[in-house]
Amino acid sequence: MGSAQNFSQDNARDNLQNTQESLSDEQLIPKIINENQELFGIIIDRYQKKLERYIQYFIKEPLSTQETLQKTFIKAFTHLQSFNTKKKFSSWIYRIAHNEALNHIKFKKKFIDPSELNFDILSQFRSNIDLPEKEYDKNEIQTALNACLDELSLKYKEVLTLYYLENKKYDEISTILKIPMGTVGVRITRAKEKLRQVCIRNKVKYE
Repeated sequence: MGSAQNFSQDNARDNLQNTQESLSDEQLIPKIINENQELFGIIIDRYQKKLERYIQYFIKEPLSTQETLQKTFIKAFTHLQSFNTKKKFSSWIYRIAHNEALNHIKFKKKFIDPSELNFDILSQFRSNIDLPEKEYDKNEIQTALNACLDELSLKYKEVLTLYYLENKKYDEISTILKIPMGTVGVRITRAKEKLRQVCIRNKVKYE
């Protein structure tokens, strides 16, 4: 009888956990605030890898990346009550991560070395700036584009990162960077053109 009761309790807990994990971020936040703060662990599980990758685009040192990630989650948790559940939570927490990364950059005065970006990421940039479609040596492409990306200012790097690498929509980028939505499109266009100009100026060729 005891075994059956324990099984029933375990099954109920599993069902409850599955139900909670199936909730959207916006549905989960009120439950974290009003019912169970430990549910914030679900948020961490959902965003840890995404935010870590995003922060790594701007911060070089792995340890500093982890510290910035921890600060992001701590700030998000302590300010949960300020989140408007009618808005998109992912944009809200990306904004926090963005600010924490910029704070670190301002403090350390160091930017990520573009050579740490992998080829798959760089190939996305290449396909979106209409560079010639040929079979190039991957090492040559990476080396050439790394040099070009390194010459872009932070405001152009960040918008390209969010749009092409994080697949964020214009409204989300607007929220994260705190700029008007119309400015997002203009900045992306200018960033692509500046990247193209840098490649041309550096005589980047793939033969």
